[in-house]
Amino acid sequence: MFIYDSHLKKKVKFEPIKKGQASVYVCGPTVYDDAHLGHARSSIVFDLLRRVLIELGYKVTFVKNFTDIDDKIINKMRQSSKSLEEVTTRYIQRYKDDMHSLKVLDADIEPKATDTIDEIIKMTETLLKSSCAYKLEDGIYFDTSKDSSYLSLSGRYEDKNLQNRVECHLGKKDQKDFALWKYSKENEPSYEAPFGKGRPGWHIECSAMIQKHLANEGRYQIDIHGGGVDLLFPHHENEAAQTRCASHQTLAKYWMHNSFVNINGEKMSKSLGNSFFIKDALKVYDGEILRFYLLSTHYRQNFNFNEEDLLNSKKRLDKLYRLKRRIYPTGSSKYNKKFRDELLLALSDDLNISKALSVIDEMINLANEKLDVNPKDKALKKEILANIELISKVLGIGEKESFEYFQLGVSQEEKKKIEALISKRDEAKKSKDYKKADEIRDELEGLDIMIMDTPEGTKWEKRF
Repeated sequence: MFIYDSHLKKKVKFEPIKKGQASVYVCGPTVYDDAHLGHARSSIVFDLLRRVLIELGYKVTFVKNFTDIDDKIINKMRQSSKSLEEVTTRYIQRYKDDMHSLKVLDADIEPKATDTIDEIIKMTETLLKSSCAYKLEDGIYFDTSKDSSYLSLSGRYEDKNLQNRVECHLGKKDQKDFALWKYSKENEPSYEAPFGKGRPGWHIECSAMIQKHLANEGRYQIDIHGGGVDLLFPHHENEAAQTRCASHQTLAKYWMHNSFVNINGEKMSKSLGNSFFIKDALKVYDGEILRFYLLSTHYRQNFNFNEEDLLNSKKRLDKLYRLKRRIYPTGSSKYNKKFRDELLLALSDDLNISKALSVIDEMINLANEKLDVNPKDKALKKEILANIELISKVLGIGEKESFEYFQLGVSQEEKKKIEALISKRDEAKKSKDYKKADEIRDELEGLDIMIMDTPEGTKWEKRF
């Protein structure tokens, strides 16, 4: 498998630290608000990476953290008059609910910063003892001058706007220096530590969690560290620096970053007022349709979210489900080896989703051509279903029952009306009142409802 390493800025062959194994750490959300489409894209990208690695035969340990102690969370506590645990528990569950709707698998390990305080304190102590950190009146700061490789990850040596991404503090030795530990303020969550009561800074949380749950012996601690490109500096840069100085190891062998989500051409940000919450998108579109749409652009390209493209993406997904409907009902057998090889070859090229989707389109077209010639070929139908099941396993799409998929977007009130008409039609057919049955079929067609008589009863779908 080949992946694009953000550090080397080129595509490289993935060679894990331990043969046949892959350790992946992805930065999760700071849980003070609902998840937005930026969270969704990052989660779906690295969910795809994980699924592909597993299908290629790797034993994957996948970790995604929750930052549950932070300035923004403290502000939310003050606004809501709720405890830290009440705020964070609420938004962690909402995040997980949203991810489940998007068919994102739960991580193998989901650590929280507040469960890693001992490790954070220990790492901070190590950095103080080695003179890589120093005390100020408001906390402990990492001395970036002590890391000769600082800025090597992001490559921002000549960036004149560097200070725009770091917290200004007149007492720091260098404005690039960052807080490892923040001393307690009145009515803030805090923890006892040898160097003063307080709470962790943001960057050290992830280094400590990786050290606790994933770290290997040797040069590298983990195989892949991932997240949004906005985390490259300062967050990932600072993680890498403090880990080098505390453990004398390189944090990750490979770094992967997904690009931004734009909404109608503008970069998504709360300051622009265009932060599109997942929960709001799910009120209009099914999670699988959103997932497929967010997957459809390569992860290193900026994603421009707009409804026209989303609807075009849905039409492409519709083709998969129309094929699935054609082979209903049937059991699966063995997927087509050539199809699997071509699909995995595409995805093994830095998750080349465009190529992978073209492989799927070709499979769908060929399958339909064969079914047109021999619609009763049971062996063919079983192979097609196995191919779709492989797609579901690797891409997280195509899992629904085909008629259920084509009923998406129909309200419960509409469903009751449709099913009542179908029930009346069934009664008319039993009474051999075929004229009445035909009239009801025409009425359903007038509602853009197509029905199909099957051995399991009458099935229906909505035309959009």
